[in-house]
This record gives sequence, C-alpha cells and structure tokens, in this order.
Amino acid sequence: MGQIITQVDAFTNTPFAGNPAAVCVLSAPQDDVWMQNVAQEMNLSETAFLVRQDDGFNLRWFTPTVEVPLCGHATLASAHVLWSEAHLLPDEIARFHTKSGVLIAKRQGAWIELDFPVNHSQATVAPPELSQALGIPYKAVFENSLGYLVEVESEDLVRQMQPNFQQIKKLPIANVLVTSTTNDDSTYDFVSRFFAPGLGINEDPVTGAAHCCLASFWRDRLGKDEFLAYQASSRGGVVKVRYSGGDRVYLAGQAVTVLRGELIL
Repeated sequence: MGQIITQVDAFTNTPFAGNPAAVCVLSAPQDDVWMQNVAQEMNLSETAFLVRQDDGFNLRWFTPTVEVPLCGHATLASAHVLWSEAHLLPDEIARFHTKSGVLIAKRQGAWIELDFPVNHSQATVAPPELSQALGIPYKAVFENSLGYLVEVESEDLVRQMQPNFQQIKKLPIANVLVTSTTNDDSTYDFVSRFFAPGLGINEDPVTGAAHCCLASFWRDRLGKDEFLAYQASSRGGVVKVRYSGGDRVYLAGQAVTVLRGELIL
C-alpha cells in the first residue's frame, strides 16, 4: 500500500482557484531526498508532508526545488485534510511542529484560522534593477525575511504588472512581494502579488507567508487590526488577516479538495 496524497485548493471555496497544495500524511518519516522528489513530481508551489507525533503533527513544506521554512497555504491545506479525512475530530485543534515553531489551526465555520509568526519589514535601498524587473514604478521598498516588499501607487498597477522573472532571479533577493491599497469601490483592504523565482515559483497564486508581512505593514498605514485581503494572481485568493500587535498574526481562509491519489512506493 502506498501513501495517500491529496491536492487541495487553499484560500478559496471554489475548485481551480486559490493556491493548490499537495498534502501527504505519512505513515512513517521519509528522507529529505524522497520528499523533494515527490514535490518535484507534484510540481505545485508547495507539497506538505505530515507525520503524527504525540501532541500533533510534524509538518514540512517543499517547493519543486527547495524546502521552505514557512508556508501558509500548504498549512491551511494540511489542516483541511486532517479534518476532512478524519485524522482529527471536527472540534480538535490542528497543532503543527515546524521549522517556524508550533503553528495552530482552528476551524471557524467554513473558514480555517492559522496562528502564525508575524514578519516585520524594514525600509531598504532598492537595487537599481528592481524597477526594471517589475516593469512598473514604486512608492517605497522594504525588506523582510521573505524578500523585498514593494509598495506601489494603485491596485491597477498590482493587477496589470508583468514582471520579468529572469531579471527578478538576478536580484540580490530573488523574491518580491508587491502590494497596494485597493480602489474605493473594492470590498478588500489591500491587494498583493508574490513573485518567487528564487524559490522555483515565478508567481505564487496565494501566499500565507506574505500576509504575515502585510499584516503589520498595513496595520501601521491603515490604522486597523482586521483586513480582508485579495492576492491578485490569475487564480486569485482571499485571506482574512487579524493583527493587533505582538509577534503573532492570524490568517483565515477556506479550502476545497480537488484530487486524491496514491503514491506507489
């Protein structure tokens, strides 16, 4: 019998939207090379691997090329799988032991809320190639452990930009998060897109880790603690963000299973 692997669209309630992640709940630990090979085979922005332990699950995330220290949408997808496939009871909390510490997921009706570490940004001097790589002007550039955070003038710029991924890959930091406030008639507070050719992902459809940065960034500028955010990739996705200061941020999203199969070992 092989390992069951489930593909979930996260940060959406609609199949074929949001950010797809593969989730594999392992019956026993596997080595890093095997997990990286599976992630490359799945060819999604992230594949999550879980192993049950006494007080929760060990959780690791792999892109097609590297392991990453934090991934929001694959954590959301993992929690969805644990409840939908009866690894956890409906009222149980999902507890994950990760390279970013202990992460918690809770069900809130049709939504799943994640308890994540906040990621603050500091102003930085942009490399001269950045504007050319993005193909648009920007207001300001910041830096955090995820990469560059670039604020631009309008939602339209965020949605319409067509960056040069090869040029982004040559930047000192090859991951760029672009954001702006929304148009006056929007139901969202801010929009964003995340480009990560340095991680083997030209554009990530919906990025939980990016909203760990955007939470404190927009709280400082908009003077509020709760946001409804939209990541404006071609697939698109919705993230509820709650941050009132401190070192934790709460991200909520929905998820839907689209595929379940068996890995033949």
